[in-house]
Amino acid sequence: MKWNIGCSGFYYKEWKDFFYPKGLAQKDWFKFYCKHFNTIEINASFYKAPTAKSLEKWFNDSPTDFVFTMKAPRLITHYKQFNYCKTEATDFYQLVNDGLKEKLACVLFQFPPSFSYTEEKLERLLQTLNPGFKNVVEFRHASWWNEKVFALVKAHHIIFAGQSYPKSLPDDVITTHPAIYYRFHGKPVLYKSAYDFSEIEHFFTQIPADADQAFIYFNNTWGFGAINNANQLKLLVENG
Repeated sequence: MKWNIGCSGFYYKEWKDFFYPKGLAQKDWFKFYCKHFNTIEINASFYKAPTAKSLEKWFNDSPTDFVFTMKAPRLITHYKQFNYCKTEATDFYQLVNDGLKEKLACVLFQFPPSFSYTEEKLERLLQTLNPGFKNVVEFRHASWWNEKVFALVKAHHIIFAGQSYPKSLPDDVITTHPAIYYRFHGKPVLYKSAYDFSEIEHFFTQIPADADQAFIYFNNTWGFGAINNANQLKLLVENG
């Protein structure tokens, strides 16, 4: 199985002099990050679409086997909630595909807690997502954890993201695709709390043996939790 382990972003000033060596110029932070991890989840695209120039630079500055997950804009997932936004979705797919080419692994669609399950919402989602991409959906309302959703998402070759989130959401590893996707957001403090090594060990044992790939991202980036936890998981993978 191919393990893709990284963080949700790389441009964090808290990492200066801890992860990024003292004196390393900020323009070189991404190249340094790529020496330690083989993937990154770009969350900044949720707020503002990246420029073609930025995508080209990331492509050129990363190793051949490095891969990206790009998070879809909130205009699609939060503001329009997949209502009449086929054009916006198509434009985003084209932008990131043109810029990252073969290094684009996944496109992540993360929904707000207010986005509860209905058959109509699920149908809107299925009709909008482009099956030519490796699409990942992350929900923040517990109603989406049901067998009908799992079955339809699986039938459309969409990855249902598992997550560790400090609210009343299941934290199971969900299998709807040969690839597994999981996000560690920090618990109990969102984006901040580091996980105990025992929690990372337990998670490692939950990955199905027949999975083709695993995309694991640490979003507890406020502080050093993401770096430390990602390295702990890398160590477990390396040691089998």
